[in-house]
Amino acid sequence: MPNAPHLRQNSNARPLALPKYYAPEDKYHKRPPPVQTWIKYPISACGIRFQIVLPNAKAVISRFGRMRGALLALVTFLGLGFTIFALRKWPLEASPTLVFKREDLGKIWRWEISSGHYPSRRSIPKKLGLNSVPNNPALPPRPSAQSRFKTTTNGTGPKRVYLDIQSQPPSVAYPPRPVPGSVADLDIIIKPLDCLEVLRVGGGLDNGNRVRRGRMDDWKYIYVEQPDSAPASTPPSEDIPKRKGIIRSEHEAYLDEGFTKSRHADWEPALNLPPPAEYHRYSPENFCDPEDPRLFHMYWTGPFTDKPYLAVLSFLFTQNLGLHRPGKEGTDACTPQLWIWINPGPAAALSGSATEKLSEQLKSSPWAAPFLHPRFHHLIHFKVWNTAEQLDSTPETKDDWRSKKTIFKSGGGVCLPLFYYPTRADSLSFIPSMYNRTGSQSANLYDKLSVIMSDMARFILCHKYGGIYLDADTLFLRDWTEMWGWKGAFAYRWSFHDKYNTAVLRLRKGSALSHFLLRTAVKNGFDFHPFEITKYLKEARLDNLLTRLPDAMFDGAWLNMEGYQRERPPQPFFTGFEQFFDTPLVDSGAPVALGYQGFFSGAYSYHFHNSWWMIVDPARNWPDLGPRFQNNTGDDEPEDRRDLDWSTIMKRSFEAYIRGETPNMYGEYLVW
Repeated sequence: MPNAPHLRQNSNARPLALPKYYAPEDKYHKRPPPVQTWIKYPISACGIRFQIVLPNAKAVISRFGRMRGALLALVTFLGLGFTIFALRKWPLEASPTLVFKREDLGKIWRWEISSGHYPSRRSIPKKLGLNSVPNNPALPPRPSAQSRFKTTTNGTGPKRVYLDIQSQPPSVAYPPRPVPGSVADLDIIIKPLDCLEVLRVGGGLDNGNRVRRGRMDDWKYIYVEQPDSAPASTPPSEDIPKRKGIIRSEHEAYLDEGFTKSRHADWEPALNLPPPAEYHRYSPENFCDPEDPRLFHMYWTGPFTDKPYLAVLSFLFTQNLGLHRPGKEGTDACTPQLWIWINPGPAAALSGSATEKLSEQLKSSPWAAPFLHPRFHHLIHFKVWNTAEQLDSTPETKDDWRSKKTIFKSGGGVCLPLFYYPTRADSLSFIPSMYNRTGSQSANLYDKLSVIMSDMARFILCHKYGGIYLDADTLFLRDWTEMWGWKGAFAYRWSFHDKYNTAVLRLRKGSALSHFLLRTAVKNGFDFHPFEITKYLKEARLDNLLTRLPDAMFDGAWLNMEGYQRERPPQPFFTGFEQFFDTPLVDSGAPVALGYQGFFSGAYSYHFHNSWWMIVDPARNWPDLGPRFQNNTGDDEPEDRRDLDWSTIMKRSFEAYIRGETPNMYGEYLVW
């Protein structure tokens, strides 16, 4: 043991070092940095930057221990999440928007019905407290008890004859134009599950492919009025019985329940409406209403591109414009017109030369210049949108918009500050700069301001001029004659939700309903988002006055986008809006094989939902309209893909009609 090698003392070994001790101030250099108790998170909203301070979970755990700290942090974050959720839901559900009293809402109902703007059989809400049933000149006399329809208005109008529309020999290859003076009964269209099939068969668009299917009388939705069938005397208005067992004051208190005033605005003064409009009864000899011109409105910001170009072509291709008759350049109340409102930019100087500048820009634009041709000058009108001028010339907005700190809101949440400078020729400046773009180059660079502005513009335009508004990313797919015959107002459903989408909006000029919508939106921060419009109408019990049509009539692919109707989808079957421009390979043979007739047949329009950054026709990215219009196509014929996308097929079908090579969907050739 003593001579063990590992116990021998090594003379060369260093002595064992003594332990080192640091000074107290040196110990802090060895410790990790202290954990921050509070963390700051930057937030930006409505152009304003601020910070919110939240506790740090690690700091809480280190201070109170693992168990108690974790429990405290969990409770804190759950409470914060519940608070955020409550604040998010509160403006949409708990905050009322009503600024009209119940008595005034009843006046609006009576005015619209007396003017013939309610050709529907749906009932009037009892909570409005009308003491009598109004006479309705837009409905035939009350049907019998065995009828499938019931109404709470006294029909005093002419009888309706529902049509079986079919092409007659020898013109059986194309569907017929709608009968002059015909009307689409929207009460029938709302009910069926397969809306497009009813629209296609009932509208006579399946000619050449019709297969005998048995009795389909319920699918007849287009009718004409018999002017000589109205009753000789107007029936007296029926009294609506009040609730028994209560006195009048209690009855009024019962009716006032559910009508809660907005917390952010005062009641509107007592409503003073003009006399009801005179109802125009159609006849084969007199099917044009001079007081109701057939105006289509579209709103566009920035340079004219291939998207509004495609929309205008679809208008020329489908509507009854008389282009198949030589030399017709005049218009009457029944000739549709397309008014394209161009906004030069959100902060454009509104000088007197704006119209001249717009004309120069349109002439130099290859996409807009063709529509300045004399053949179209009575049908297509380009107009300058001047925000200040439009708001100042509208009685419902002129006294309020200049005093608003934030004039534009969207859905109760997105707001844009407005700074008005009265000494600078009514110029408008918008902040922040992210909203100063015109046009959208991609999904990430989306022009939000133009969308919010168009939400407001459609209500201003329909109220001032009448007509129907359509978004510029909309294609006309058929003649709208029978839709003009429906005297009421309408929009369509936001997918499967019980909300409106105002991408298509019909309001009567100067109507009580449009007055209500404008004044309510003004009092609620100029918010014209469709969800807010839904809320305004629902709280006021006026939603039946704005008929909410199935989205398939104007937006056939939307339910597919949301994952619905996949078992029996419409054709073509899109699962994304971008597939209109980039058709999937599995369906790439369909566009050329089916052509225009195979694209959502039966629908009145198709809404491709923005996608401004995608190209309609990649191989021929220019207006290919023939030698009548200047173009720089060159001598080389461009190469196409083997399979063309749906957007390309639609564009080239429209252009072939303008060149005079093929007829439109009704078999009519354009005569130059």
